[in-house]
Amino acid sequence: MKNAFAIVTLSALVSACAVVPPQQPAQEAAAPAAAEPTPAAEAIAKAVPPGEKLPNVELTSELFYKLTKAELDFKRGQWQSAYVAMMVLAQQTRDPRLARRASEMALSAKQGNEALAAIRLWRELAPDSDEAAQYFLGFAVLGDDLGEAEQLFAQRLKSAAPTGRPLLMFQMQQFLLRAKDKAGAFALMERVLQPYLKTQEAHLVLAQGANAAGQADRARAEAQKAVEIKPDSELAILTMGQMLQDLDGAQQLFAGFLQKYPAAREVRSAYARLLVEQKQYDKAREQFELLLKDQPDNPGTLYALGIMSLQGQDSKAAEDYFKRYIAVLESQPDPERDPNKALMLLAQIAEERGDLDAALGWLEKIEAEDPRATLSARLKRAHITARKGDVDGARAQLKEITPADLAEQVQIVQTEGQLLRDAGRAVEAFKTLEDGVLRYPNSPDLMYDYALAAEKLGKVDAMETALRKVMESVPDNHHAYNALGYSLADRNIRLDEAYELIDKALKMAPGDPYIMDSMGWVLFRMGKLKEAEQSLRQAYALRGDAEIAVHLGEVLWTQGDKAGAAKLWREARAKDPKNDALRSTLARLNAGI
Repeated sequence: MKNAFAIVTLSALVSACAVVPPQQPAQEAAAPAAAEPTPAAEAIAKAVPPGEKLPNVELTSELFYKLTKAELDFKRGQWQSAYVAMMVLAQQTRDPRLARRASEMALSAKQGNEALAAIRLWRELAPDSDEAAQYFLGFAVLGDDLGEAEQLFAQRLKSAAPTGRPLLMFQMQQFLLRAKDKAGAFALMERVLQPYLKTQEAHLVLAQGANAAGQADRARAEAQKAVEIKPDSELAILTMGQMLQDLDGAQQLFAGFLQKYPAAREVRSAYARLLVEQKQYDKAREQFELLLKDQPDNPGTLYALGIMSLQGQDSKAAEDYFKRYIAVLESQPDPERDPNKALMLLAQIAEERGDLDAALGWLEKIEAEDPRATLSARLKRAHITARKGDVDGARAQLKEITPADLAEQVQIVQTEGQLLRDAGRAVEAFKTLEDGVLRYPNSPDLMYDYALAAEKLGKVDAMETALRKVMESVPDNHHAYNALGYSLADRNIRLDEAYELIDKALKMAPGDPYIMDSMGWVLFRMGKLKEAEQSLRQAYALRGDAEIAVHLGEVLWTQGDKAGAAKLWREARAKDPKNDALRSTLARLNAGI
C-alpha cells in the first residue's frame, strides 16, 4: 500500500514527547527569562495538532536517546529494530504520533502485518483520529477483514451529522471497491446503509456496489431509485447511464434528461463524450459548442472542439479553438493541463497548409515552456527544417538531441532516414537505416523503415528479408504484411501471395485506407476491375491521398472512363505536384490531364 504519510522528522518526534512546562507562579512569571515564550516552546506547541489529546510525558535523556537511535537505525535500513523501538515507546508513552511513525516505518519497508499492528495501536491511542480510521479501513478492506471494517463504517455514519453522511457513504464505496470479495463488500453496504435508504446517496452507493459485484439488474434498480428520489440530479442520471451498460440506451437517457434540464452541464459533457465514442462527431461537436457557449473559456471544451474539428477535417476551426485554448492556459495556468499537445497540433496544422515558419513558431513555444522539450517536438522541428530545404541543418538538430533511452535512439535514426528519403537522397537514407539496423537489430520499427528504403533502391530481396523479420518478431504488425503484399502487386508478381498478405493485413486493420488501397491495387493487377474500383473508392473516401487517387484513376482509365481518371489525377497533382506515382503513371499510359 502506498505510504501517504508525511515523514516525521527526528525534531518533530522529539517535540511529540516534550511537554511545555506548567505555568510558573505569578511572582516567578515576572522574571525576565519567562517574559516571552522560548523557541522550543513554540515549536512544541506547533507540533501538537489542534484538539488532539496527548499524554503528559517528560522528554528524558533516555527517551531522547531511544528516539534518536530508532531514527538512525531506520536510516541505515534496519527497519525492524526501529519499528520495534517505536512501537514500545508508543505503548509506554501512549503518544499516538509514535504509533503513527511506527506505521510509517512498516509501510516504507512494505511490511503489511506490522503496519496494521501499528495502525491498530494508533487508533487505540487516538480513537477520534479520522486519519487513523481511514488507514485502518484501507488495510482491513484489502485484507478482507470486512467484519471489523463494517463496525467502523456503521459507527462513522451514525455519529456523523446528516449533511456529512453523503461524503462518508462515498468514501465507504471507494474503500470497498478495493475489496477482493465483491459480493461480501456489497452485502456489507446493504447492512450498513439500511437506516439511510431514504437518501439518494445510499442508493447511488448501492448501485456502484451491485455493479462491482456483477449484479447488473440490482445496480440498475438502485440507480432508478436514486433518480426517483431526486429526478433532477445529474449524478443520479449519470449513474443510471453507467448501469445501463448500453451506449444507445445511455444516449437516449441523457438526451431526454437534457430536454428537461438543458443547464445540466455534467450530463451534457458525458453525452458529448458518448457521441464521440459512437463516432457521431457532428452531433458531439454540437454538444461541445453548447457547453462552450455557457463557459467560453473552458479549456477542456476548447480542446475537445479542436479535436472534433480536426476529425471533421476543418483545420481552420481546429486552429482557432487550439489558439484560444493556449491563450486561456497562458492567462489562467492549470497544472492539470499540458499545453504541449495543443501546440504540437497547431504546428501540424500550420505545416499541412505550408506555413512552415508558423509551425516552427509553435514548436519554439514548447521549448520555451520546457527547455528539455518533448522528443516529438524536437523531431518535428528537424522535419520542418528539412522541408524548408536545410536537410543538413535538420540532421545537425537531430545530433543535438540527447536520447533518454534505446527507444528514443531508434526514433532519431528513423527520423534521419525519413528526412533523407523525403529529400530524394535515397542512397543516404538507406545507408543511415542500414547502420541503424546493425546498431539496433531488435527494433521492428527500424527494420520496417529499412525495408522501405531498400525497396526504394530496388533491393527487393533485402526488403523482403527485412519485412519477414518484422512479421516474425511482431506477428500482428499489419504494416509489414501490407508493405510486402503491395510490393509484390506493384511488381505484378506472385499475385496470389500478395493478395493473401494484404487480406491478412486488412483483417488486422479493417478501416485502414492505405491497406484498402493495396487491396484495390492487387485486385487491379489480378484483372478484377470492379472489385478494385470499389476498394479504391472506399479508401479515397476515407483518405484523400494523392497516391490512392493515382491508383483509382488508372483503374478508371483501364475501364475506359478517361474523363474520370483525368479528374482524379488533377486532384492528385493539386495535393502533391511532385508525386512520383503520378508522374510515372502518366508517362506509362501516355496520358495528359
